[in-house]
Formats: sequence, C-alpha cells, structure tokens
Amino acid sequence: MNSTLLNIFRFLILIILQVLIFNNINLFGYLNPYPYILFILLFPINGNKSSLLFFSFLLGLILDMFSNSGGIHAASATILAFVRPSLFKFSFGISYEYQTIKIVDKISSERITFLVTSVFIHHFVMFSLEYFRFSLILNVLLKTLLSTFFTVIVCLILIFLIKPNKR
Repeated sequence: MNSTLLNIFRFLILIILQVLIFNNINLFGYLNPYPYILFILLFPINGNKSSLLFFSFLLGLILDMFSNSGGIHAASATILAFVRPSLFKFSFGISYEYQTIKIVDKISSERITFLVTSVFIHHFVMFSLEYFRFSLILNVLLKTLLSTFFTVIVCLILIFLIKPNKR
C-alpha cells in the first residue's frame, strides 16, 4: 500500500478507535489509554516534518472536539511531533541518522525506549495542561505514570496486530 494512503488510513482508524473505544475507558480514575499517538510515532522517518506537525495538530484538534478537552490533545500531540526527531536520536543513536528504523519491526530495547519516552512526554504535557496547577503535581505524575504504562501496553498490542507478516 502506498505510504500516503497508509498514513491516511492509520489517521482515520486511530481517531475512530480513540473516540469510540479508548475515550470510554477510565480505570480507577487514573488509567486512560491514548493510542492515537501511534500515528505520530509510526509516521515515516523520512516523511515531511511540516506535514507531520500539521497532521499531529489536526489529530489532536479532532480529538479535542470529540472529548471537549479545550486543546490539550492538540498541544500535546504537536509537542510530541516536534520532539520526535530528538527522541529518535536519543533512542536509536546512529541508526536514526541513516534512517534505517522501522518501529513495527521486531520489538527491541531501542523501540521500547522510544515508545515509553514518547508516551511519557505526551502524557506529561497533556495532564499538566489538564490540571494546570503546580499544587497537583503528584496527581499529574501519578496519572502520567499509570496512563503511560497502560498506553504502552495498548500500543504494543496494536503494533503487534498491524505488523505485516513476513512470509
């Protein structure tokens, strides 16, 4: 499938899944999965950076409209798209400069590091904007850590399900 069509399909499917399924999951008040960020993480490395920023903002804006969250998804998704190259350099090192990375390949420690740090940064920004009070920093950290753990598990399951079989 063409890379552009695959990205459009991934964009639409992740929005639909997030709005219809994952926005309705709220375990114990702290566990909320946000796997829509897989669109940002699985965007091609050699893809256009401006279009990634635009579509990340659009993705967050659409989710903000459905969840009535006042722009926190748009801000956190755009920040994640902006810091993504730095996270690639941090996680993969020299492999990033040669652009030989595919996130959906075999799960390795570099990929797990990239996924966990990306999800943590996204969630920390999102919950910081949601609470927006320094006195609630412990709630922000607790919700960030627990939701990061839950989102990483959901993302790994989704990556495993969409990973192409090599026969």
